[in-house]
Amino acid sequence: MVVSINLFLGKRRLVLTAATLVALVYILYSIDYHTYNENCFAREFPEPQRTLEDVQRAHKQPHRGRNIFFHETSCSADGVVKLNARQACAIESAARMNPNWNAFVLFAAPVGFRNKSALPLIDALLAYPNVNLRFVNLSTYAEDTPLDAWMQSGEIFRSRYMNSHLSDIMRYLTLFKYGGTYLDLDVVVLKSFDTLEPNYAGAESPRWVAAGVMNFEPDGHGHELAEMCVRDLLINFNGQDWGNNGPGVITRVLSKSAPPTFYAINFDDYKQFFEERWLDQAMATVNRSVVVHVWNKFSKDHKVRVGSRVLYGVLAEQYCPRVYRASGEFF
Repeated sequence: MVVSINLFLGKRRLVLTAATLVALVYILYSIDYHTYNENCFAREFPEPQRTLEDVQRAHKQPHRGRNIFFHETSCSADGVVKLNARQACAIESAARMNPNWNAFVLFAAPVGFRNKSALPLIDALLAYPNVNLRFVNLSTYAEDTPLDAWMQSGEIFRSRYMNSHLSDIMRYLTLFKYGGTYLDLDVVVLKSFDTLEPNYAGAESPRWVAAGVMNFEPDGHGHELAEMCVRDLLINFNGQDWGNNGPGVITRVLSKSAPPTFYAINFDDYKQFFEERWLDQAMATVNRSVVVHVWNKFSKDHKVRVGSRVLYGVLAEQYCPRVYRASGEFF
């Protein structure tokens, strides 16, 4: 009889444990992620603060075509413009190597300045007349585009990878609206884009076309490609799959590209940017590149001591010198 009671109690505990797990799963899936994520971009910050101009209403807006776009889609805790040294290097190198192009850094959060003099990296960037920092109003940015109703539905804010997927959405939407070149914030630009034929992206492998460097003309075939990408997002967006909405879109739309131009060092060799023993070989590898991609997803924790002879530091010293000097002991 004791055995029977113990078995009964054991089964009861299992039933209660299972019920508890089911309840926890239900609670987790019932959390209103939409409200939380959307609010992080709609937050109002206390004065004194000068918020960045809305890109759609700014005195200087993107011209159709000769634009370089970067998107920063992180939430902001204090409403202050923030860029780290590596992000700033990507922007400086693009502006420096393309003085006849306008570089726009578009922030999804309503950020601005409280004490601009305390931001040496920002000062280094704004020394370039073609660098423009702007805010994107997510509630109106998709108006009069195929993504208007979809953005209004709030689907993006329910994504498991909301910040990353918002970046995916914004890069295609921006190229559809204005045309030009999109760059990730973990690149170094080595040459002018004037040498490239328009309407391109770079393949990171035989299977995938990457979305970290893309160019579409504002009219004609380029605009058609941008629209195809936007409409692919409408059909295939998946908030549970990290890569489906970035490289997945451009891979489905494009079939030809040139890997060495943008991704000469593949993601599984990213350590070549950070180890001195690889410097000569890696420098020869990127010699013909227009842009190098340093794979921030994998490399962000690898420090570069300013003055060290590693590829990333050598490139930064040459192509984003102001930011490199302003970054402190480590870049």
